[in-house]
Amino acid sequence: MNAPAHFSDARAAPIFDPAACAKFAAHYPEQPHILRHALTSHPLLEIEALAQLAERLPLTSVEYNRGDLPIGIDGKPGSNGLTIAETIRKVAEAESWAVLKNIEQVPQYRDLLLGLLDEIRPQIEAATGAMLTPQGFIFVSSPNSVTPYHFDPEHNILLQICGTKVMTQFPAGDARFVPDEAHETYHSGGPRELKWDDGFLAHGTPFPLAPGEALFVPVMAPHFVKNGPAPSVSLSITWRSEWSYRESDARIFNAMLRTRGLNPRAPGRFPHQNYAKAYAFRLLRKLGLTRA
Repeated sequence: MNAPAHFSDARAAPIFDPAACAKFAAHYPEQPHILRHALTSHPLLEIEALAQLAERLPLTSVEYNRGDLPIGIDGKPGSNGLTIAETIRKVAEAESWAVLKNIEQVPQYRDLLLGLLDEIRPQIEAATGAMLTPQGFIFVSSPNSVTPYHFDPEHNILLQICGTKVMTQFPAGDARFVPDEAHETYHSGGPRELKWDDGFLAHGTPFPLAPGEALFVPVMAPHFVKNGPAPSVSLSITWRSEWSYRESDARIFNAMLRTRGLNPRAPGRFPHQNYAKAYAFRLLRKLGLTRA
C-alpha cells in the first residue's frame, strides 16, 4: 500500500496541542483523562484503506468478532462468518467489531504511530523512563457493538477518529475488579477477558468519546466499551515502560509462588518499582527454571 501523496502534509501540524501535552503530563501514568487531538481525518484511517491494511497483516495480527455481546463473556466471542476485510467494509451492518494489531508492521502506519508518540515522548520519559515497544491498534466497530470487559498491559491513548463510543474504566490494580490470580494468569499466557459482575458497574467511570477526543488508559485498567449509533474508527497508540515490564514479571513470579502454596502480596502500582520480584523472575528465566 503506497501512502497517498499528501501523507506528509497530513502530519505537518501537531496532533496534540500544548494544552493536551500539559494535561497528559499532569495525569500520566496512573490517572485516566480525556485529551483533545487533531486527527479526525487521515487517508490511512479511512474504511477502504483499513480493509486493505487488514488484508496485508498476518492472520495473527487481526481479530474480529460479533459485536452483539454482553459486557462479560466466558472466553473469546464467536465468529461473525465474514472475512476481516468484509467485516471492515460492511461495518455499518456487520454487527461486529474488529481490531488490527501491530499496525507498525506496515511502514506508513509505523510512521503515523511514531509521529504521534514522538509528540508526547518528553512527557512519557520524564515520568516512566524510556518509551519501549511502541505498538498501534486500530478498532473498527459496528453501531451499538460491545467490546467486553478486559484489560491490557500497555500504556495506552485511544484516539477517536469517527463515530462515538463510551469506555467505562475501573481502577487499575484494585483486586475488587480483577483478582490477583487473574493478573497472574494473564501475564503467564492466559486470556485478557475478565470475569464480570453487574455489581461492578456502580464503581466504573464512563468516558464518552467523540471525534477529536482521546482517552488515556493506565496499564491493566479493566474496561469495557459500548459503541454509539454509528460506525466507529479508533486508533490506539501504546507503549511499554521498564516499570510496566517489572510489574508483569513480578506477577509471573507471584504465580510461581502461588503454585507452591504461598499467598504472595500483589506488586505495587506506580511509583513502586517491583525490583525484587521482577529481577528474581528474570534470573530464574535466565537459568531456565521458570517452569520448575
